Amino acid sequence: MRATMKVAAVLAALLVAAVLVLVRDGERIIPEGEGRVDLDVGEFEAFPLPDYAAAVISDGYKSYFIEVEPGIKIHVLEVGQGYPVYVQHGNPTTGLLYRKVAALLPLDRVRVIMPTMVGLGYSTKIAASEHTLDNHMRWMNRVLRKLELTEAVYAGQDWGGPVGMGALSLSPGVLKGAVVMNTGFRAPRAPMDLSRAHALVKTPLVGELVVEALSSVFFARLPRVQGDPATMPPRVMDLYRRPLEDSGNAKATLALMRMVADGPDHASSPALRHIERYVEGLDIPVELVWGMNDPILGRGLPFMQKIFPTAPVTETEAGHFLQEEVPEIIAAALLRIVDKAQKN
Repeated sequence: MRATMKVAAVLAALLVAAVLVLVRDGERIIPEGEGRVDLDVGEFEAFPLPDYAAAVISDGYKSYFIEVEPGIKIHVLEVGQGYPVYVQHGNPTTGLLYRKVAALLPLDRVRVIMPTMVGLGYSTKIAASEHTLDNHMRWMNRVLRKLELTEAVYAGQDWGGPVGMGALSLSPGVLKGAVVMNTGFRAPRAPMDLSRAHALVKTPLVGELVVEALSSVFFARLPRVQGDPATMPPRVMDLYRRPLEDSGNAKATLALMRMVADGPDHASSPALRHIERYVEGLDIPVELVWGMNDPILGRGLPFMQKIFPTAPVTETEAGHFLQEEVPEIIAAALLRIVDKAQKN
């Protein structure tokens, strides 16, 4: 009996330890680069991409860090020269999400700037509690300021919508045109959940188990949010999964899901209301490109059309990650917006 009780006590202690590890806030992990990248606005810390990531882009890319606050480094990929095109990804991807779009753009005319949100990809990993919309807006705005952008066309999807538009709202006058994809700029007017998955992971420990402890399973389910699941094969998912798992801090994916506002009193809602006011006051060329087979944000198109009632709309058969499915449609829309921005 005593032996059984000892075993039970040990197992209980191990279970408690495992729970404490899962629900910990997470530590800051600051990446280190190698060498320097020279831009017109100064020198930045270079970051040589690992082979699996370098293999999917051309040799013309620059890869570097911008330290926006002490210890907060944002990884930036950029390619091309000419008119600035700032593109912002969402959860759980990186700037590499736009690699197919960039490959279809005239890189002698446009400079495509692809920063990765803090916590994801090769950017600094942070504690879960540091993931707030205000923080991400401020950090990304400092990227735009460090690059001394005075004008740019923007594209955003998923969290890249509020984070990108939020960053631009802090530098009024920079934004000259936009391509908006499956995202949202409004704070909820009433309690709601974006999806069943978002509702599930709000529960402490359950979210950590589903998203963090079983991250390989979580990423393996990403093809289900695509119109064509084949556009998210394992080698593509590895572009987004491996930097998280290899870093030792995979808190960002769950933290960003919990950052999605589920009502007017959510912590993200005040920032969303600020973004909504900014967006409603814009007078710029805008196009909407929407993945109608997106189970998360596909039904959000009518809300976006209310914000941009005169914007041309391209409905596609794509799912959530349109950049992997219809890059040619996104690239064409961006070029049309760049042409209009340069004429204005």
